[in-house]
Amino acid sequence: MLKLYKNKLLTDTQLRRLSEHKYSCQSVSLLDSYLQVYWNWLVAKVPVWLAPNLITILGLVINIITSLILVWFSPDARQEAPRWACALCALGLFIYQSLDAIDGKQARRTGTANPLGELFDHGCDSISTVFVALSACIAVQLGHYPGWMFFQCFCAMTLFYCAHWQTYVSGTLRFGKVDVTEAQFTIMGILMVSTIFGPGIWSTKFFSDSICLWYIIPTSTFAAAIYSLYCNLVVIFTGGVGKNGSTVAVFGVLRMGLLSDTCFLLGFANVFFGFLKNIQNGGCGKNGSTIAVRKTKCAIYVLILFVITRNWWLFLFSM
Repeated sequence: MLKLYKNKLLTDTQLRRLSEHKYSCQSVSLLDSYLQVYWNWLVAKVPVWLAPNLITILGLVINIITSLILVWFSPDARQEAPRWACALCALGLFIYQSLDAIDGKQARRTGTANPLGELFDHGCDSISTVFVALSACIAVQLGHYPGWMFFQCFCAMTLFYCAHWQTYVSGTLRFGKVDVTEAQFTIMGILMVSTIFGPGIWSTKFFSDSICLWYIIPTSTFAAAIYSLYCNLVVIFTGGVGKNGSTVAVFGVLRMGLLSDTCFLLGFANVFFGFLKNIQNGGCGKNGSTIAVRKTKCAIYVLILFVITRNWWLFLFSM
């Protein structure tokens, strides 16, 4: 394959920097500390001859296959997928999560840890993010609401990008208290609810048919996304490891990152307000009014304007 390229993919300087790279990770995840016992037990059962990258790709393939089975039965995310398909997808995600957690342990155990292995691992994670987000949307039949389905998928990809952006800037991959592990187990929980009660359970309505059960998912996603995005951006603009402590990200990268974050927040505001409008049309307050919706809109406006203003202010101040 390399013969197809006339020039080197990486310069000598980039190759030297790659050889000098050392993996650095900080985690305060709520679940990781409890799961370490299970992961250590699992990696001890893995044969020493099994390559870490093979563990990574095996988990990814299982995750993709089980997700595609769900897609086969509900290609538009509107049809009700079989319960067993939801259970199989939850099992596939658990296997992928377990194997993804031990591939690095296996590499250190066998003395084969290297930067390319880390790159391969995170590359597989980026692919898996798409299928995990899609499986969650299918499990709750979110295809009936294309705007929210787009938001769920786009949010997962944006947060994955920002997490690695701050790693590029700071040199350390950071996991918060509520991060990827918690998100994966939440999606497993969603899939298991659909397994036990059927995907139709998410359409259950409350409060005079104005609130559906699936509203919990985008609402919690929004809260977690804002918190994670805020933590990543703080590191990006204040935790650089470049010369004199400055960020290693160039001006163009920062500017494009800010533009993408701004578009993300404004796009979410558009979808979220459409969601509130649906609630307002079926108001359950006195005389059908929804005072809480109007107050929520004002609060969201203030929060989004605050985040956007703060990000641009930090960017201008750091120039």
